[in-house]
Amino acid sequence: MHKFKPTMYRKNIFEIDYKRLKELGITCLVFDLDNTLGLISEKECPRKTKKLIKELQEDFLVLISSNNTSDRLKPYLEDLGIGGVAWSMKPSTRGLRKIKKDYKLKKKEMAMIGDQMVTDIFAGNRFRIMTILVDPLGEKDLKITGLNRKIESSIIKHYVKRNVFERGKYYE
Repeated sequence: MHKFKPTMYRKNIFEIDYKRLKELGITCLVFDLDNTLGLISEKECPRKTKKLIKELQEDFLVLISSNNTSDRLKPYLEDLGIGGVAWSMKPSTRGLRKIKKDYKLKKKEMAMIGDQMVTDIFAGNRFRIMTILVDPLGEKDLKITGLNRKIESSIIKHYVKRNVFERGKYYE
């Protein structure tokens, strides 16, 4: 069951201590797209997110791994000037394996950042890289994500019972 527990849990991408990640040897940040970098309804990257990503590019390789389509991902990649993988099929590690191979990375250099335990965190943990869970930016999700949220809710109840993890209690 601990395959769903993130290494870190922060409120959003703006509250992650990126300096600390750099100190830990992380050189590549792999972000989920929907409800992590932007709302599902946003066709372009929000200004505040774009500013953060541009700043992060000074110290990190910044990429996106999304379960969504290339059409959904492309405007973000072009706007941010970064690479990424569409149809990552998380919790499969396919997208993360491709990123590791394409960019010649070591697992210990990578961190997966996303809003879903059942996809983003599970994929990152299965791939044995650092995982950072953030709260979803919005309440609107893709239809499949609704099912994932129900599964996630039961996982969190299990963790809360055992005093392992509770949504809303942020940690590093």
